[in-house]
Amino acid sequence: MWLAALLLPLVLLAASVAPAPARAAELLMFEQPGCPFCRKFDAEIAPDYPQSRIGRIAPLRRVNIWDDRTGGIAGLTPAAFTPTFVLVGDDGREIGRLEGYPGRKWFYPEIEAILDGRETPSGDAAGRSDATAGR
Repeated sequence: MWLAALLLPLVLLAASVAPAPARAAELLMFEQPGCPFCRKFDAEIAPDYPQSRIGRIAPLRRVNIWDDRTGGIAGLTPAAFTPTFVLVGDDGREIGRLEGYPGRKWFYPEIEAILDGRETPSGDAAGRSDATAGR
C-alpha cells in the first residue's frame, strides 16, 4: 500500500508530461524538371535557405518525383505534386508537408509553423496547404 502511495505521484507526473516534439532532420523537396513553381522557389528561397533558421535545423534534400515519390523513407505518403515540401523528423517520420510553393511571402511562415507544431497561416495544423504560387 505504501509503495502505491509513493509511486502514484510519479505515475501522474509522467502521464502529464507531453512528449517532446520531433526534431527536424531534413526538408525534402519533391521536384521535377520544367516545374515553374520549383524554378520560382529556386530563384526566391533556395539561395538563402541554408542560412535561414529552418535551413540550419532541416537541410534541404531535393528528390526528383519521377525517381522516388517517398524520398527513400519507408511509410512516407508519396508526393503527388511538385513542388511538395515534406519536413521529416530525426526519427524518420513526417512532421508535416506543404504542397505547392506559396511564394516568398508565405513559404517561411508555413514551414516554420509546421516545424513549431502550430497552425499554419493557411489554417491547417497538419501543415498541408492548398497554397499556389502567386499568393
